[in-house]
Amino acid sequence: MEMIDLFIQTLAELAETSGFASLGWQNVVMMLISFVFMYLAIKKGYEPLLLLPIAFGMLLTNLPSTGMYHPELWNIDSGHELDFGRILHEGGLLDFLYIGVKLQIYPALIFLGIGCMTDFAPLIANPKSFLLGAAAQAGIFLTFLGAALLGFNANEAGSIAIIGGADGPTSIYVSSKLLSTGGYQVEVGTIALAAYTYMALVPLIQPPIMRKLTTRKERLIRMEQLRTVSKTEKILFPIAVTIIIALLVPSAAPLVGMLMLGNLFKESGCVDRLTKTAQNELMNIITIFLGISVGATTVAEKVISFAFFKVIILGVIAFSVGTAAGLIFGKIMCAVTKGKVNPLIGSAGVSAVPMAARQSQMVGVEEDPTNFLLMHAMGPNVAGVIGSAVAAGVLLSIIPH
Repeated sequence: MEMIDLFIQTLAELAETSGFASLGWQNVVMMLISFVFMYLAIKKGYEPLLLLPIAFGMLLTNLPSTGMYHPELWNIDSGHELDFGRILHEGGLLDFLYIGVKLQIYPALIFLGIGCMTDFAPLIANPKSFLLGAAAQAGIFLTFLGAALLGFNANEAGSIAIIGGADGPTSIYVSSKLLSTGGYQVEVGTIALAAYTYMALVPLIQPPIMRKLTTRKERLIRMEQLRTVSKTEKILFPIAVTIIIALLVPSAAPLVGMLMLGNLFKESGCVDRLTKTAQNELMNIITIFLGISVGATTVAEKVISFAFFKVIILGVIAFSVGTAAGLIFGKIMCAVTKGKVNPLIGSAGVSAVPMAARQSQMVGVEEDPTNFLLMHAMGPNVAGVIGSAVAAGVLLSIIPH
């Protein structure tokens, strides 16, 4: 009898300490949402490199009693600093990984890898592309105003607005700075989730806007072949951009500086080992850490809320306005140049590289299968990467944090 009683008591204790005892409907909903994002990443191929680890991080953080992530360690009052000693002592695995997000390390290293993989030659060959990249950032600043009107404070509005740049690392970088303390309606994870979702949905969001805002005659415009860019120009470009932007918008220096360092590695041709490491091993490791740790912040109380619904709506508005602004400026350039610029390349001014440039090519091909717009669209597209980093610097300069 004693053995039976001990066995029953052991089972009762296991039941009380198991995750099932703490499993609530919110946890179940969040787990189901994580399954949806896993499906989109695996089956549909929507930004799988980041969407899959984010989705799994979301699953891990919403499994009760695992002790992997502790939101209370990160919720601090304004004017106070994070207690990293407490985090290292009381935190779990995901808390440790999330330190890299809070210290803005992961986004900067992601930009290093992006720089190593980016060819700025189309932008150098056609500097006017900078204007299209800048115009597409209008979605960020207009959404900032819209978010403020919907009741979000300046820090929350800035974090939501940066989604319009269609740049996941930049969104994480800005939101981790602006939402550094607790008490906000949104979290870094929800901002990142919205940003990467819309990056993945570029093929669905952009083409209808492109067709609506351009005429068939404009979509048929053929652009002149870009000139050949010398190696000297490619080497000087990242150095010059770093100096100019760091002096104009110092807050943008971390992202732009790492982006341009990576590009200098690539174009110099003398550090192949560093270039390959930044492109592959380092990029892959940081992507895993970034995705899992960002997914860990998507706790139920922040996602299952009206505030998150507003973030999703504002995110798609920001991205759509950015696309439309690029197209409208493309139409202006088309008129000024008397038909030498195809307005479709303006939609590539958002930072989703190279997906946005591919959409310019695909919509152009619908009208004329022999019209090759991809390289022309890559100019505004890479300009958008720089533009979103500059816009991030502007937001961080004007919003106290």
